[in-house]
Order: sequence, then C-alpha cells, then structure tokens
Amino acid sequence: MKKLVLATALLIAGFVNAQGPSYDDLRILYADGNYEKLVKSSESYTQKDKSKTDALPFMWLARGLYKISQSGAADEKYKNAYKEAVGALGKAIKLDKSGDVQREYSEFFQEFKMSLVEIIGNDLSVPDYKKANSWVLKYYKLAPTSLGAKLLEGACKFRNADKGGANAAWKDADKKIAALADIDGWDPADVALFKMGVIQTADCYVASRQVDKAKTLLGKVAQYFEEDEEFKAKYDEIVN
Repeated sequence: MKKLVLATALLIAGFVNAQGPSYDDLRILYADGNYEKLVKSSESYTQKDKSKTDALPFMWLARGLYKISQSGAADEKYKNAYKEAVGALGKAIKLDKSGDVQREYSEFFQEFKMSLVEIIGNDLSVPDYKKANSWVLKYYKLAPTSLGAKLLEGACKFRNADKGGANAAWKDADKKIAALADIDGWDPADVALFKMGVIQTADCYVASRQVDKAKTLLGKVAQYFEEDEEFKAKYDEIVN
C-alpha cells in the first residue's frame, strides 16, 4: 500500500513538473505591490532551464519594471526600467506562440503599448526626432509588422537628414498600405501610431515640396480615420 501511495505521489509530482511552474508567486507579488521583488523573482525564472522559454515570467518581469518606472524610483539600477520593460515584453510576445498570454493579459499589453505611443508622440512634439526614432525602433519589439512604426521610421529619418533611409522605409510602408484591407482588428495603440505615422509622413512630403505625395497618402488612408478630428484637420490643411 505504501508503495502504491509513493508511486502515486511521484506520478503527480512528475505531472506537475511536466506542466511547469504556475507563477502564482509572481501574481501575488504583483498584487501586493512588491514590484522590486517581482522583478527579481521574474528574472530568476527567465534564467532557469524549465521556465526560460515561457512567456509568463517575461510578462511579469515587464509588469514589474513598468510599475517601477512609473514610481520614479531613485535607485540607480532601475534608471532604465522602462527600456528594460520594453525588452522583456518583446521577449514575452516572441515566446507566446499561441497568443494565450497576450489574450489573458490584454489590458496590460494594451496599456504598455499605448504608453510607448505617448512617449513617441511627446518626443515628436518637442521635436526630438532622434529620440523619437529610438522609441519607434523599440516599438517593433512589441509589434514587428507595425505600419505606423514603419511610417514614423521614415519620417524620423527624413527629419534627421537620412533621405535614403526615409524613402526606403516609406516605400515599404506604401506596399503594406496597398495590401491593407481594413484595421478593424487592430489594437488601439497600433491605430494611434498608424495615424501619427501618416500625419508625420504627410508633413515630411510637404516640407520636401512633394505635396502630391502627401495628398495621395492621406487619400489612401482617409477611410480609416473618417471620424478622427486630428486626421480630418490635417486632410483639410493639405488636400482641400
């Protein structure tokens, strides 16, 4: 009987190990607001053989770093917390082959992506195109095929006197726009960045005396932003 109980216990233990960790400890640390410990524990999981290919510990690592970046922590080791959060979340997305983690924690993914869109927008408004471009390139980690990022990459390169790089990025974006059926299923952050990219690119075309190109671009995407006041204002300014 004892042998049977032991065998059953070993079988259950083996099954649990095969399933991998539940990461309940990370969930609890987040709920308790213990973000520094969350970062340390998450990092530990990302380095272990059994969990380093799981998306969840990277997602929790990103959440912890994001919260620390928002708190304005004075600790020098967290001065790049937000940038590190981008990297961790990008890794989580890459490992989340099924998309289950992104669906379960969609609210966080959406919030984080939108925070990056806001940072890009703030740098463009200064304007600081070099800094904006560095954040645009980081956005690819969260959305590798982002059309908005591609347009903004071109706009930032144009403003930074890299005309060849700008034209290459815009040429790629034009192909994607031509193949675009709709944006109904897009994340709000991706839609916002797309609009930002269109407006910035149109302004670049106008600045380089290629008004017809600006009009063509705005005309191609007008159907997606019919109710958007900012887009309509730019459309009226250049097209009408």
